[in-house]
Amino acid sequence: MSDVIEAAVKALNEKMDGGFDGTAKFMIEGEGAIVVDESGARASDDDAEVTLTADAETFQAMMTGDLNPTAAFMTGKLSVDGDMGLAMKLGTVIG
Repeated sequence: MSDVIEAAVKALNEKMDGGFDGTAKFMIEGEGAIVVDESGARASDDDAEVTLTADAETFQAMMTGDLNPTAAFMTGKLSVDGDMGLAMKLGTVIG
């Protein structure tokens, strides 16, 4: 597992109190994938209800609070495929 994925899993688990009601996948370009569900975040490429794709720099900025997930989406830095409502719910959890 890459250092970026390992740090991202840790950051997501710290931001979430417990799990997430649904399944979402973060695809970090050039690094790998993270799935977030009722169990928390883990390195995985399992199927999910929504997939969010961004580069490592964008993902890091979202995790540190320097970039709002909605702003990332609106500026084209974050793409969403699947359940947009679930993506917005996840954005409020991590944003």
